[in-house]
Amino acid sequence: MKTRVGVFFGGVSVEHEVSVISALQAMQAMDQQRYEPVPVYIAKDRTWYTGDVLFNIENFKDLKQLLQDAQKITAAKGEEGAVLLQKDPQPKFGKKTAAEIDFALPVVHGTFGEDGVLQGMFELYDLPYAGCDVTASAAGMDKVKMKQVLRDQKVPVLPEVWLYTSDWAENREGWLEQMESIAGYPAIVKPANLGSSVGIGTASNRAELEDAVEEAFQFTTKVIVEPMIQNMREVNCSVLGDYESAAPSVIEEVLKTEEILSYQDKYQGGGGAKDGGSADPQKGGSSGGMENTDRIIPAEIAEEKRETVEDLAVRTFKALGCNGVSRVDIMMDEDTGQVYVNEINTIPGSLSFYLWEPAGKDFTQLTHELIQLGLKRKRERERLTFSIDSNLFAMQGGGAKGSKNGSKS
Repeated sequence: MKTRVGVFFGGVSVEHEVSVISALQAMQAMDQQRYEPVPVYIAKDRTWYTGDVLFNIENFKDLKQLLQDAQKITAAKGEEGAVLLQKDPQPKFGKKTAAEIDFALPVVHGTFGEDGVLQGMFELYDLPYAGCDVTASAAGMDKVKMKQVLRDQKVPVLPEVWLYTSDWAENREGWLEQMESIAGYPAIVKPANLGSSVGIGTASNRAELEDAVEEAFQFTTKVIVEPMIQNMREVNCSVLGDYESAAPSVIEEVLKTEEILSYQDKYQGGGGAKDGGSADPQKGGSSGGMENTDRIIPAEIAEEKRETVEDLAVRTFKALGCNGVSRVDIMMDEDTGQVYVNEINTIPGSLSFYLWEPAGKDFTQLTHELIQLGLKRKRERERLTFSIDSNLFAMQGGGAKGSKNGSKS
């Protein structure tokens, strides 16, 4: 019997369209002998849909028509571990369930998907899922929390200043002075919990720094400011596995058209599904998603640097408690020779399949291993105790009035 895999994609983040491309690629690559992919599209208004029309990238060009043709759904707990995708509204006659799923493959990039929110819902439904759990997802999404964990584990990261919107409003001059003291110029300003280079800016003086912070606060309530490496090479390495065993992929060097890698660099660097092509990764070009960026695979770096990058990628993955596949972005300072972890993407664009193909692991094998890692975690958790069979309300000496001594704490 095939495992029914609900592939969740879309979402309300700025990476919505990239998520669609990544998910369609993953569903097309899935081993049809083992798995039955079930699309679960989360529209930008947070409404859920399913249906065969969601398999075709061409249908997303007319989103209004697509949502009319797709089946609007809500989720409900079913029997024997399955989750029901129920029609919304419920019909008076006929079948009320549009589909059932046994497993979830989240391919929702950015906020409300990659940050642990969706994973928490899977946990409440007791639905096994691929990828990082709630804690790892949340820590990986928040650049401040990520750096705090990595610094504790002696993984090299750049120094930073971080602040909330309220901090900026109360003491702008003080924060600017702190940024200049720690980050200096040139500085790079980022939203603390967004990806895809959205809201990122650079500054070479105070006026530019102030403008960059203001811009970043348009997208988030928490901003991070770091020194900018001027003679930098950016390399990425994907990691596949879990807390027991994790392996690095080949390394890529990402090329950029500006001083920082822009959203356009990442997702509009070549033709493909986004430009009217196929979303099938098995066809030429693999169109759409992160694999379209101008890049060198494998990266042309010295063997010693390659080993350093692979080691940092795996250490980052394990320090954060990751599962499944992630992509670790690493910066190399060509002037000093230092190497720093920049960030981790726990649900990377196109799930980084293009970094595994050169090593002989195609997208079909990658999705299979992702699902198996999620099922392994489910089996391990089934052996744990999460509740104790007791009834505190029936115990003597307690009750609504508190304990014997009258305390209500």
